[in-house]
Amino acid sequence: MSGKRKVAYGDDPSQYGELTTPKGESHGVAIVVHGGFWKPEYGIEYARPLVPSLVDAGWTTWAIEYRRTGATDTLADVRSAIDALPVKADTVVGIGHSAGGHLATWAAGHGGLTHVVSQAGVLDLQAAYDEGLGGGAVEMFLGHPFAPADADGDPIQQAPLDVPVWCIHGSADDTVPISQSRSYVAAAGGAAELVEEERDHFTLMERSSDASAKTLAHLETLV
Repeated sequence: MSGKRKVAYGDDPSQYGELTTPKGESHGVAIVVHGGFWKPEYGIEYARPLVPSLVDAGWTTWAIEYRRTGATDTLADVRSAIDALPVKADTVVGIGHSAGGHLATWAAGHGGLTHVVSQAGVLDLQAAYDEGLGGGAVEMFLGHPFAPADADGDPIQQAPLDVPVWCIHGSADDTVPISQSRSYVAAAGGAAELVEEERDHFTLMERSSDASAKTLAHLETLV
């Protein structure tokens, strides 16, 4: 894997991305969006473990950090980070785990991405709020109880998108239940696909897992 460089896309210390390029020809760009239920204590360190396998497979990666200070700041930063992508590519895939899956899928409805890979994504904010996922994370993210006006930030209420969404989710996930992805795929119809794995929320991300191998295999089909 070649070296990486940090590139700011705004003035706030949290507004930056880490660009890493493969040694050979690049297939495209994977924009990696970390999760952590949008909470301040979870940062870009949760995106970095995905980068080596992606780069080794021939993908340029743009792992992004963003402000975790509420929905308005977070959503604006994810859009700005995508718009500020330092390289050009025909294929630009948004990859996000957990809340990162929410952000990548939401962002795809606003341009700049050609595909989405949602890994155990929070794709139904209404249901996540109703179920109190992440200790009330949706209400903390929004700054208020979920309301009809929040539909614009809820991926399931934007489905189907004009770009394909590939979801992978663990059937044993008790952090973000697999019903999140099942409901989204049902709402999106043919614009989304779900692969179910017998894993929990975090082992889904292990580099040596079948789930990681399936994610890389899916990316190969995009080029």
